[in-house]
Amino acid sequence: MIKINSLINTLKKNNSNFYTGVPDSVLKELSIYLQKKSKKNHVIATNEGSATSIAIGHYLSTKKIPCVYMQNSGLSNALNPLISIAHPKVYSIPLILIIGWRGSPKVKDEPQHNVKGKITEKILKLLNIKYTIIRTNKDLKRFDKQIKNAKKNKSIVAGLIEQGTLEKGSKKTQKKDYYKLDKEVFFKTLLENLEKKSKIISSTGYNSREIMHIRKKYHLKKSKDFYMVGGMGHTSSVALGYSLSTNKKTICVDGDGSFLMHLGSIKTAGTFANKNFKYILLNNNTHDSVGGQSTYANNINFEKLSKSLGFKKFFCIKNNQNLKKTLKQFLSGNSLNFLEVRVSNSKIKKLPRPKDLIKIKNQFMK
Repeated sequence: MIKINSLINTLKKNNSNFYTGVPDSVLKELSIYLQKKSKKNHVIATNEGSATSIAIGHYLSTKKIPCVYMQNSGLSNALNPLISIAHPKVYSIPLILIIGWRGSPKVKDEPQHNVKGKITEKILKLLNIKYTIIRTNKDLKRFDKQIKNAKKNKSIVAGLIEQGTLEKGSKKTQKKDYYKLDKEVFFKTLLENLEKKSKIISSTGYNSREIMHIRKKYHLKKSKDFYMVGGMGHTSSVALGYSLSTNKKTICVDGDGSFLMHLGSIKTAGTFANKNFKYILLNNNTHDSVGGQSTYANNINFEKLSKSLGFKKFFCIKNNQNLKKTLKQFLSGNSLNFLEVRVSNSKIKKLPRPKDLIKIKNQFMK
């Protein structure tokens, strides 16, 4: 186990004082520290490719090596700028990658993380990126040497950090609630008012797990759900693809972080979706499942944005008042509808995780 200050000091010793990335549960202590201590030099990006590109821009401006943090699942998003811009055989941009290593060989994890965990080192080796698995202060010293070489050779270096490696802060960080509507109340009302043949495709993080929990708790089993256990930002595309080949009402339940990660996908849905496609945005202005860092979605006018993206009608639910009425109008409307639901952070403890994924897929496809 290592202290967050030890990691930060290793970066600062190498004149790396600009940080950008996407919040991750493994690196939660790092992103919380940066939000508190490095507000001027810290950018929370919408996706890992964007974070890598922001870091490239910083280097071009300052000649200083920046730090990009991400979960290993997001490494795929970063590959394009890593290969086509930063690679030593292209523009040779030095970068420090801090990667939260879900599904590492020594840690028991969920199926989707186990798949990516097994190939993470192979991806880095394929890209010829030198890396250190950081578990102790001794590993940090080795990482420090690799950073110095990366600066000298203008190359990319990575530090892999497993779950539980970063020491937790002495004070428990309290998530900020920007809105008041309880998510459980909303999901229960949604599930109670769906047509029997409706299909839900829900985003990764807490949304899918909450829907699972609430169905079981209140014995609500009318429609069938597909839970996006990974692929953050791709929920609307999966829902669009499904809806185009069926007459069944397809409800896409997305989060604000997922919405922003691949915003262009929502434009695709707004252009090509049929009237059976219904989009629900759960907006709590936070990356709730990985530490509560802000998504800055509270500054967006979703009514104007949704209509400019091609949606015909916009609905917004802010509290319990008219919840059922507004929800019914949204679901029954014979048009391409967008619903923003302003909710508080999850209050449910020990949420279940989807387990038998093949069974879930087969039931959904019946």
